[in-house]
Amino acid sequence: MNKSELIDAISQKLNLPLREASSITDTILNTMVDAMASGDAIEIRGFGSFVVKNYDTYYGRNPKTGQKIEVPPKKLPFFKVGKELKERVNSRT
Repeated sequence: MNKSELIDAISQKLNLPLREASSITDTILNTMVDAMASGDAIEIRGFGSFVVKNYDTYYGRNPKTGQKIEVPPKKLPFFKVGKELKERVNSRT
C-alpha cells in the first residue's frame, strides 16, 4: 500500500472527500516525522513503535579502492513491530 492507496482507503472508510482524507493523512505523517526529527519515540499500541537509533562513528571500506574510510555518526529511524500486529500477520500464513 502506498500513500495514495492509504488516502483512498481512509476516504472510503470514513466517507470523506479525498481532499479531507489527504489532509488528515498528511497531518498524521508530518506530525510523526517532526516528532522523530526532534528525537522523540512514537508508540502506537497494537501496531508498533518508531524510534531513532544513534550510530557512532565507525570505519568502513570504499568498495572500489578498498581504502579505509571513516563513516560519521548518524541517526536512523527504526520500527519495532507490536505483538498484536505480528500475531495478525503470522495468522494469515
